[in-house]
Amino acid sequence: MANTLRLEKEYALKMIQEIHLHELGKEADQIRRRLHPEEVVTFVVDRNINYTNVCINRCKFCAFWRPKEDPEAYVITYDELSQKIEETIAKGGTQILLQGGVHPELGLDFYVEMLRFIKKNFKIHVHGFSPPEITFLSRKEGLSVREILIRLKEAGLDTIPGGGAEILSDRVRIRQSPNKIKSDEWLSVMREAHLLGMKTSATMMFGSIDSDEDIIEHLDKLRSLQDETAGFTAFIPWSFQPWNTELKRENPEIEPAGAVKYLKVLALSRIYLNNFPNIQVSWVTQGIKIAQVGLRFGANDFGSTMLEENVVRAAGVSYRVTMEEIISAIKSAGFKPAQRDTYYNVLKYF
Repeated sequence: MANTLRLEKEYALKMIQEIHLHELGKEADQIRRRLHPEEVVTFVVDRNINYTNVCINRCKFCAFWRPKEDPEAYVITYDELSQKIEETIAKGGTQILLQGGVHPELGLDFYVEMLRFIKKNFKIHVHGFSPPEITFLSRKEGLSVREILIRLKEAGLDTIPGGGAEILSDRVRIRQSPNKIKSDEWLSVMREAHLLGMKTSATMMFGSIDSDEDIIEHLDKLRSLQDETAGFTAFIPWSFQPWNTELKRENPEIEPAGAVKYLKVLALSRIYLNNFPNIQVSWVTQGIKIAQVGLRFGANDFGSTMLEENVVRAAGVSYRVTMEEIISAIKSAGFKPAQRDTYYNVLKYF
């Protein structure tokens, strides 16, 4: 899977700061062509289901969380969960992305019972939870991360999304999410999941109070773990959306990363992560046009149709696209669209 040439951190910094956008994109596109010569761009049909918005982490970059006494606080009911999954399956969905805030009163039994309910009643892949949720359960229950993962896997958890990573630089994490797990803990959960045979994805949220050095540190940590386990299926970088967040109120100068910075980070990700099979665009934060351009900057996957998305929307950004629009965007960019499953197996060509 890996390319023979491996970019070093020092040169990666020079690339993102000095090399012209088009040159960076050209190199990333060449790597994408070598890894995916069939010129197919994939997407998955799924839905983000946030089972609760109560969260003790209270991250300054997040506009979605609520304290448990807030009138807008909720925990999903099984009736609501069923309705959302039924709608997803009716639209051809093959997975749900199941994540929530870190609710202080929800223990392992809640998660196990929810997973068992889903698997008993629906034939759907559960791409669920994240290292912060799993680490919290480990501490709350007095069990190791491995034991928590085994219990969740036995109950029906299939794969784990890359949520909670943001930037894997503790210099940044201490400032924007002081209550959240540190970078080594995030990586440790993913390592344990991979050792149990569970695949996971990896993400990066950039453009808040992070620097180019922080971005490269993040990529380097992911590449090192992938060398060790080969358990990541894909990498998804996306830009911080500051509106309605405490971080924006504290740092009014913060503006969303524009298309140029996004495409630079996307291209650098494809070049640096030479052991990652797939790179995904983020139409959720950048819109479908820039996501389409991203297919020539190293990406080979259009992400999810995302029949529901609440976290980015809470921050004031609400791009919506249909499956037909994704297919059209992929075709007009010169690629062949294909629906995939969570493991990147093609289910259908268009």
